[in-house]
Amino acid sequence: MPASSAIPNRQLTLNLFIYPGGHHEAGWRYPGSDPQRLNDAAYYQELAQKAEAAKFDAVFFADGPALPDNIRYASRFRYEPLTLLTAIAAVTSRIGLIGTASTTYYEPYNLARLYASLDHISGGRAGWNIVTTSASNAGANFGLPENPSHADRDARASEFVDVVTKLWDSWEDDALVADPVSGVLADDAKIHAIEHIGRHFRVKGALNAPRTPQGRPVYVQAGSSDDGRSFAARYAEAIFTAHQTLASAQSFYADIKKQTAALGRNPDHVRVLPGISPYIGSTEAEAKALFEEFNALIQPAFSLAQLKQMIGLDLTGHDLDGPFPRHLIDTSGPLGVASRFRLVLDIVDREKPTIRQLIERLAGARGHYVVVGTPEKIADEIQTWFENGAADGFNVMPPWLHGGFEVFAAEVLPILRKRGLFRTEYSGTTLRDHYGLPRPDSQFATAERATA
Repeated sequence: MPASSAIPNRQLTLNLFIYPGGHHEAGWRYPGSDPQRLNDAAYYQELAQKAEAAKFDAVFFADGPALPDNIRYASRFRYEPLTLLTAIAAVTSRIGLIGTASTTYYEPYNLARLYASLDHISGGRAGWNIVTTSASNAGANFGLPENPSHADRDARASEFVDVVTKLWDSWEDDALVADPVSGVLADDAKIHAIEHIGRHFRVKGALNAPRTPQGRPVYVQAGSSDDGRSFAARYAEAIFTAHQTLASAQSFYADIKKQTAALGRNPDHVRVLPGISPYIGSTEAEAKALFEEFNALIQPAFSLAQLKQMIGLDLTGHDLDGPFPRHLIDTSGPLGVASRFRLVLDIVDREKPTIRQLIERLAGARGHYVVVGTPEKIADEIQTWFENGAADGFNVMPPWLHGGFEVFAAEVLPILRKRGLFRTEYSGTTLRDHYGLPRPDSQFATAERATA
């Protein structure tokens, strides 16, 4: 157990990152998984209910608007998250609901309506994971000859978030009157056309729905590149990131908090949440055997395709048990600025793995932190990162579902609670409550008060 004790009044944030079949690339093959239910909404509803019973802050769903090329060997299909989260909202009452939506292939008005609806339906539990879409095959699904460039995607994303924020603010909190005596349903003086004219969007507004319980859904961002950090410092209230070492996580954490403060934001209002994928056994030997069981299910063709996506290097035909050919990696190409590229390169330089060792390392959680050990060891790692400037909490990524989460909830959470690091009951009802975030004022109401 780490020498330091829990910091008073500071609690871990824990999200359950739900990936179909689990986060090990072969998790769907593991005994006890239920791959026949991956297209069953009740499968995800039941999992969210278990996370709520464990008092987790939120469930989290990734998404992308294209079918990956490597569907043959892994559970790469998924529901559209907002639809699924609405179904989950109907069978839960407290847990946060975070879904991914791309600024590259949505329109601001439509997306603002979708998330506002989820926030209303759930009583204030919605979170938007803001991403751009880099998948090369996505553009063809939207009538484009190719995916927009990295620079164009980023410029559109910034303007997109600004427009959506204005739309969510376009109704002041007290604009909905609903007074049958006076006959006034809404005070239209407190409903504002946003009149946005920019490089990418022209949106008149206002939104055709009242302001949501949270004011705005929680803004979440995933990505650790230099551009991603700048974007997160400006907008994000929670950041999903990947790190392999405590030192790397500490460096990222310090940089994000520094950039946030430099922009005049409160660094405490940005939750930094690395991914962690635990392989839990009653002994170290049992945990290592569990990890080896998963890796024995790997399909090398899938693993090599994943590696190619991360670093742009096709190693098909190479000896898997030979040394990794570090000299073949092109660090000057467009992938060279990507955070996951640099993470993989760091593993190669630090550990000098064989090709097989590297793909096994990445198979566990696509480059997120894999911890293999007893419940005490998992809890120790979480506490060490939490108390030493590396994380405000974690996105928990079970290797397989539902079993991998059930073991974590039953065996690791009690240790964290005993150490005073995680709640025993919810103290609020919204995702902002869980994260300790303020409810923002409408910028239009603020502007009116400033000129009054």
